[in-house]
Amino acid sequence: MQQLSVVISGFDHYDDVRVNPSYEVPKLLAERGVDGLDDVDLTIRAVSLPVSFAKAWPTLLGAIEEAKPNIVIATGLKHTARGVMLERCATNLMDAAKPDADNVAPRRAPIDPDGPAAYWTRLPLRAIIADFAHDGIPATLSSDAGTFVCNSLFYNLLNWAHGQERVLAGFVSFPLVNESPHPQHGLPLRQLVSAGGDVVRETVRYYRRPSSKEILIA
Repeated sequence: MQQLSVVISGFDHYDDVRVNPSYEVPKLLAERGVDGLDDVDLTIRAVSLPVSFAKAWPTLLGAIEEAKPNIVIATGLKHTARGVMLERCATNLMDAAKPDADNVAPRRAPIDPDGPAAYWTRLPLRAIIADFAHDGIPATLSSDAGTFVCNSLFYNLLNWAHGQERVLAGFVSFPLVNESPHPQHGLPLRQLVSAGGDVVRETVRYYRRPSSKEILIA
């Protein structure tokens, strides 16, 4: 049986958000695990991060260095999303319209002055989208993770993963939690947990048997 480790991160409290899916989903996945994976001994560790340009990535990196995972999945909240959004790329830009938890609001600044303009995700988006369709989970591909802390974390994560021999990493944006189903106002928490499970499951399968047909970035 193959032993694999996954770190999945989310964020602490967002202003004016009563139930934060990027906090709840990683925690529940770590508690419940993910089914449908034969011959895999899977460990899932959830990490909650501050909504901070300066602290989010160091906090996640500390958890990564401790767990030494094969897969790292970062999650965040996108208030305007109608469904789950699979982020395709992270851009080298911080441009905050509001301050973060440290009251910092960088404007039009690079995340890494010496880094590339963008990085592509390492998650098998085609396979994940297919699972979402099978499970009736509204979802879309996104090429814009914004320019706030989520994108900064995503960029730093992929910059780190770029230097690793074999680690898969990417970012998923959740919509708001809405227990009264409505196509334009978020999804029930149980459906978001199911989506998170699909992301973990298909990424583990891809890690074990890489295939170019599972990648979808264009």
